[in-house]
Amino acid sequence: MTTAPVNIHATAIVVGKTGLLFMGPSGWGKSALAFACLTEAHRIGVDAALVADDQVMISAWDNIAIAACPPSIQGMIELRGTGIVRLPSISEAPMHYAVLPGHATGVDRVPPEGETTVVSTGITLPVIRLLANVPLPLAVLMAKAPEIGR
Repeated sequence: MTTAPVNIHATAIVVGKTGLLFMGPSGWGKSALAFACLTEAHRIGVDAALVADDQVMISAWDNIAIAACPPSIQGMIELRGTGIVRLPSISEAPMHYAVLPGHATGVDRVPPEGETTVVSTGITLPVIRLLANVPLPLAVLMAKAPEIGR
């Protein structure tokens, strides 16, 4: 199955060979969390790159979610309160997980196992929940999904 690209509000990165799609409401901190993960990956010697920030073109190819970046914003990420910064980037990559906001209030402290989310029509990804203010977001993601970074 192949689908036409749809522009979604998200941030997409790749750590090692694992694609992470940060999705959630405006102001949650998608860009900041993705930036922290990229920085953390480089610090521990793992290849990582930005795919797209704010606007992600998502499509499916043979049931694999593919994230791509509009050429006009390639290599740019907005860090709220700081502005736009340039980062090493790639133009597209398969996505393996949707990273969604956790519930800081304590509601659903333990998200359901096997949670998935619909990213776009016909595109579903497994979910990893993450709090916006977690100190080492990549370490948390790697604890939940050990294949990240490999």
